[in-house]
Order: sequence, then C-alpha cells, then structure tokens
Amino acid sequence: MAPKARVQKRLYYKIGEACKALGIQPYVLRYWETEFPALTPSKSRSGQRVYSEKELEIIRRIKELLYEEGYTIAGAKKKLEGEINAGALGEPEGDAPERDDDEEAAPPPVQAALPTPLPLVLPEAGDLPDPEPAFPEHAAGEAPAALDTDASERVQRLLSGITEALAEAREILTLLGPKSL
Repeated sequence: MAPKARVQKRLYYKIGEACKALGIQPYVLRYWETEFPALTPSKSRSGQRVYSEKELEIIRRIKELLYEEGYTIAGAKKKLEGEINAGALGEPEGDAPERDDDEEAAPPPVQAALPTPLPLVLPEAGDLPDPEPAFPEHAAGEAPAALDTDASERVQRLLSGITEALAEAREILTLLGPKSL
C-alpha cells in the first residue's frame, strides 16, 4: 500500500488549486461568487483570486447543497445564509466559542411555517362554458373550410377530456375525504 500524500494546510489557495481540491471547474466557482455573497475571495498582488480555508469550507457546502442535496441556487443561497448566521458554517476550527456544560444550549432558530394549502374547488360539469367555434362565422352563402370542422372536433375532444379528468378528480377527492381539502 502506497503512503498517502500529505496535504499541507495553507493560508491561501489560488483558484486552480481550490478547484482541483474541490473537484469543480473555475468557471463554476467564478459564477458562484456572483450568486453567493458569502463567497468573496481576496485578490493577490497580481490580481489572482485567493481563497482561505474558511472560503473553501463555504464552497464545499455550496457544492453539497447544489449537487448532493438538490437545492436550486436561490434555495442554496437562503440555506447557506441561515447556516452562516447560525454560526454553523464559516468559522475556522478553534474560533468557535466554547460553552460550559452548565450553560443551556440556545434554542434552534424559528423556521417560517409553511402556508396552509388552499382547498381545491373543482367546477361542476355544467359549469364549463359551451365551446365557441374555432373561427368566426363565415359570410352568408360561404362554405366553411375543412379546418373549421377539424378544429371544432379537437375542441370538443379537449372539453370532453377535461370533463372526464374533473370527474376523476372529484372521485379521488371523495375517496380522500374532507381531510385532503
């Protein structure tokens, strides 16, 4: 078995080094910098982006949120801000304040309650409007084109399909009972 290469912790990493260590492309990291305010690398004297260990930790978390947990950019941004505000992310090891076992733990942050879904009200079959002709009335004595008949038939099939779907939805709601409304 070959010995593992020792990775030395450094104060700062160039963008290429950070990307290689985290398994992402530089253009992805530059894009994340525009989307996540918590990710603001410093610049070296030559103008290159340099990332601290704290920023690498933030990048790792962003990658987890987006790629592994399936968050959108907006969702990951909110989650990351919440974690940073709660102090769960972004603090270098050893900088976190120690607490005595006698101290009470802070209560978890209050999460916004999800809105109550509105009841689903389906129209009755008689409530659907009568289909209007696909094309305006033709001038007197003019024969309607074949397209008018085809369009009218398609509209009729669509409306009958909608009516059937509504009937099925009503049956399902009846089976589920009043709790689902």
